[in-house]
Amino acid sequence: MIEFYSFGQIIINGVQYTSDLIIYPNHINSNWWRKEGHNLYKEDLEDVIKEKPEIIIVGTGYYGLMKVNLELIEYLESININMIINKTKDACLEYNNIYKDKKVIAALHLTC
Repeated sequence: MIEFYSFGQIIINGVQYTSDLIIYPNHINSNWWRKEGHNLYKEDLEDVIKEKPEIIIVGTGYYGLMKVNLELIEYLESININMIINKTKDACLEYNNIYKDKKVIAALHLTC
């Protein structure tokens, strides 16, 4: 469960993180880097896609500056993975609402 989020920091199950991360059902990748800092491409989520989640939640940053590549969105649709794209604060709320009932993975940009 995500307990707290503000610009540049997030607390998940009592642990504070200060870098972009991916929340898997059984672990957290707290060292997530993308091909291009403020753009999200299929290659950036290869490990996530291999997990075959029902839903991928993308937090685009506090101000929503990270952009999601259209080809990634179309690819996920073609393999029946739903994607929710929101500013990170709203993405955290969405994650908390559904993580117990769905196989969901969240990829969260914590700044910008």
